[in-house]
Amino acid sequence: MLSGRRLDLLDPSPLDIEIADIAHGLARVARWNGQTAGPHVFSVAQHSLLVEGVGRHLAPASTDAEGLELLLHDAPEYVVGDIISPLKAAIGDAYRGVEKRLLAAVRQRFGVPAPSPALTRLVKRADRIAAHIEAVRLAGFSEEEAARYFGPAIPLSETVLALADPWPTARAQERFLARFAVLARR
Repeated sequence: MLSGRRLDLLDPSPLDIEIADIAHGLARVARWNGQTAGPHVFSVAQHSLLVEGVGRHLAPASTDAEGLELLLHDAPEYVVGDIISPLKAAIGDAYRGVEKRLLAAVRQRFGVPAPSPALTRLVKRADRIAAHIEAVRLAGFSEEEAARYFGPAIPLSETVLALADPWPTARAQERFLARFAVLARR
């Protein structure tokens, strides 16, 4: 990592995880394999901010700890990249195991408890709604096609929808770090 840390992907230590490395990596990983409209890639860092925004819309009384779970839901992708769902399914349990161990180490590093079943459902729902928004606004899907793959659209504020307008890498990294600081009170 740029911080100088060395991370064992098969046995990650929370001591080797830094939020600056996560933000740096996620801001440089393109969603949709970079196949999106606009002058900038839509990064996983920005997707994470969108998921947190959607999650807060769905559950406005959620705590900052729950916001961290939403924000960090794809944190392992800072080292393993954003693999599209059909390929993840083909790779199977080996990939999922690496991703789960990394996410557990991230949670431990930042004191985020394992999510309750209700929070897990909220994260998945917010992630699917964000994917629907991205599919239509950035990846060329029709509303009907996006609904078939990701579920129906829901009404969201312009503030949340604006999170789906691709930013330059540095801005995505800065905004991710700033939101983390607010949620983690650091």
